[in-house]
Amino acid sequence: MKRVLVTGGAGFIGSHLCERLLKDGNEVVCLDNFFTGRKENIAHLMDNPLFEVIRHDVIEPLLLEVDQIYNLACPASPVHYQYNPVKTIKTNIMGALNMLGLAKRVRARILQASTSEVYGDPKVHPQTEDYWGHANPIGPRSCYDEGKRCAESLMFAYYKQNGVDIRVVRIFNTYGPRMLENDGRVVSNFIVQALRGQDITIYGEGTQTRSFCYVDDMVEGMMKMMNNESLIGPVNLGNPGEFTVMELANIVKRLTGSSSNIVKKPLPPDDPVQRRPDIAMAKESLGWKPLIGLEEGLLRSIEYFNSKINNANCIA
Repeated sequence: MKRVLVTGGAGFIGSHLCERLLKDGNEVVCLDNFFTGRKENIAHLMDNPLFEVIRHDVIEPLLLEVDQIYNLACPASPVHYQYNPVKTIKTNIMGALNMLGLAKRVRARILQASTSEVYGDPKVHPQTEDYWGHANPIGPRSCYDEGKRCAESLMFAYYKQNGVDIRVVRIFNTYGPRMLENDGRVVSNFIVQALRGQDITIYGEGTQTRSFCYVDDMVEGMMKMMNNESLIGPVNLGNPGEFTVMELANIVKRLTGSSSNIVKKPLPPDDPVQRRPDIAMAKESLGWKPLIGLEEGLLRSIEYFNSKINNANCIA
């Protein structure tokens, strides 16, 4: 048994990670300021005596005794991280600093949840870990992109200067139950619009590509990375299957049986044209690859959002 701190533990990926860590017999401390995290995501864990919740913002220092730290705290969708860009930057940089300080003091291993956004609008495809990226440092997405890039820099600075035991993963598009309905990400957008019979909105021509990793696969990859003794990263975690946004819209429409129309809107600035991970390093060094296909994962996600929408309608 380990005592594990998960920052952003009431969020989408964080809540699934907390659940899995508890299932494996660990003691879990979930830390969240509940800006995008939700209590309902972790409500089913509250009766577990090995689970503890602390309402706290990572931009403030924290004193705890833990063996491992998963640093996931930060809004991950453009709608939320652009709402308060200064706070997003502070969460990424000061949050990383505070968690690294904690890791240094208590000799804990720390895993930084970085992002494929560090590659920006990539000129190398698929993206490998040695690619430095093509990001706009002053664009509307920069508070997140550059914040995560700086967090990676801090991780490696603490590793080189102080010997802190770090792990860094770059997370590509992840989806599944407990995504926020209004987070503006493409999978949740399309599913909610299709289920409500609204127009399915595509930005640009829908030819831009993305890869979509189901959340259970992502959690498995993160835990394998945390418990690997030889690799510190950065390591790409994502599903190498590549789909255009238009393909995704049509798949969601078919799986939901929706009669929604697909409509096009102007493409936001700095929106990446292509995004797909090269996961050769994760396969070779971690023995990890995604196991859940897109349609299976979408069906699970559709079931979740359908129940959410139906419950909301019943309450209304």
